[in-house]
Amino acid sequence: MAVAVRGGRFGSGGGFGMRSFFTYRIFVSALLTLLFLATFSVLLTSHPPRKHTAIDPPGSGRVRRTFSALQSDPLKTRLELIHETANNHVALVNAYAAYARKLKLEISKQLKMFDDLAQSFSDIQLKENYRAALFETENPIDEEVLRQFEKEVKDKVKIARLMVVETKEAYDNQLKIQKLRDTIFAVYELLMKAKKNGAFASSIAAKSTPKSLHCLAMRLLEERIAHPEKYANDEPQPEFEDPNLYHYAIFSDNVIAISVVVNSVVKNAEEPWKHVFHVVTERMNFAATKVWFNMRPIQRGAHIEIKAVDSFKFLDSSYVPVLRQLESPSVKKFYFETRADNATKEMKGMKFRNPKYLSLLNHLRFYLPELYPKLHKILFLDDDVVVQKDLTDLWKIDMDGKVNAAVNTCFGSFHRLAEYLNFSHPLIKEKFNSRSCAWAFGMNMFDLDAWRREKCTEEYHYWQNKNQGRSLWKLGTLPAGLVTFYSKTKALDKAWHALGLGINPSISMEEIKKAAVIHFNGDMKPWLDIGMNHYKQFWTKYVDNEMEFVQMCNFGM
Repeated sequence: MAVAVRGGRFGSGGGFGMRSFFTYRIFVSALLTLLFLATFSVLLTSHPPRKHTAIDPPGSGRVRRTFSALQSDPLKTRLELIHETANNHVALVNAYAAYARKLKLEISKQLKMFDDLAQSFSDIQLKENYRAALFETENPIDEEVLRQFEKEVKDKVKIARLMVVETKEAYDNQLKIQKLRDTIFAVYELLMKAKKNGAFASSIAAKSTPKSLHCLAMRLLEERIAHPEKYANDEPQPEFEDPNLYHYAIFSDNVIAISVVVNSVVKNAEEPWKHVFHVVTERMNFAATKVWFNMRPIQRGAHIEIKAVDSFKFLDSSYVPVLRQLESPSVKKFYFETRADNATKEMKGMKFRNPKYLSLLNHLRFYLPELYPKLHKILFLDDDVVVQKDLTDLWKIDMDGKVNAAVNTCFGSFHRLAEYLNFSHPLIKEKFNSRSCAWAFGMNMFDLDAWRREKCTEEYHYWQNKNQGRSLWKLGTLPAGLVTFYSKTKALDKAWHALGLGINPSISMEEIKKAAVIHFNGDMKPWLDIGMNHYKQFWTKYVDNEMEFVQMCNFGM
């Protein structure tokens, strides 16, 4: 009956139950055998040797402990624990000393304390009585000596803990500060790299001729070729040499920029028929400029004279220093060498590598008395300006015997001669005051009679020749103008000329609207895609959008 019940429980006959019983006994026996072997192995095998710590005396063997030794010699166990505690605190002290060295903190006193403390842990163990009684003996450990050793170690441990508590917060903060500095430095490096790349890209964009402007010049040239009879050379007009009229000089190879300057002057002039524009351009743009003003004649009775720069035969390399300098191999290499490794090397000086700074068209402003020998005064305008008010009052300003009238650009310590000239050069240091104000080229009233009297062109030649190796300034016309007209410039009210619309996005609208002339100096010209959109409206309002070629060339106005 019982057997039946057991068999029913397992779902099988009695034979299966017996097999399960023997299998269970075999399993238990195997488990006990493995447990016995493991215990026996632990009892017979000592622990592997450990590495020497910072306070192990040289040449001494470490205490090797077995399971039986721990049971039979408690003093050795106690010595081992003291030894381990000392080692841990030596490592801690050395870690804080390493942090101090890494951070270069001004804590030389604390750093010495940490080093001395780490050394003192080793010195305790190296004492002769401790070495003989505790570390280098085969005899039982002397408990009294061990107690004294433990006391000294505990005293040092206490000092170490106090020092760590006192310095931990300061060290942690210094570590965070150092990590923050490292992060800031890395981000700054990335920022400078991005700025260099951006400046290089902006420089390329500024030097390039946009597709729309190239299209316009080509359309105008096609018109000149298709209808040569319409564009015969005009006869000189007597107004071109009349000193009683208001004369402007505009030197540019940008057709649409010239037209904006002329339109803005004429539309804001009270007596436009008294205004005469003298435009000089490169030979390749001469025909296009002539066609533009033939197709879109100047309005309201104003007069315009258009010439090519090479029509002034006296301007050759024997007379003009910049033309002579352009023949120099070193100058050609500086301006025209295209090496990739130099592309972004100098972000600040990159703009001075533009060949336009040695072009004759750019330096033509220093020959105004010779270009227009019968005139007494002339207003020089850059092609990136827009005139917003009548300018006739400029001709009525008393120049006080000065040659040049311009708006000063200095404020605080900025835009003074020291920024433009090399005052480490003895000649510059001797002749000029580094704190003197710079002034703006772009809208300048020149008294040509005073110019001739002061021999300013000869002065310009002197300084330009001295700057053959770019030792006085980094080229460009502004530094040349600053030395040529030094002490010969009259300061105009700042309302006459507002600058920076091609470089500064933060000029107030009030200042812009108040100015008689606004100047898009900088790389971001209004006819380029990189021009600042919130300023473009002041330029585009004077673009002749009814001109068919402007529409065809898609200026995006």
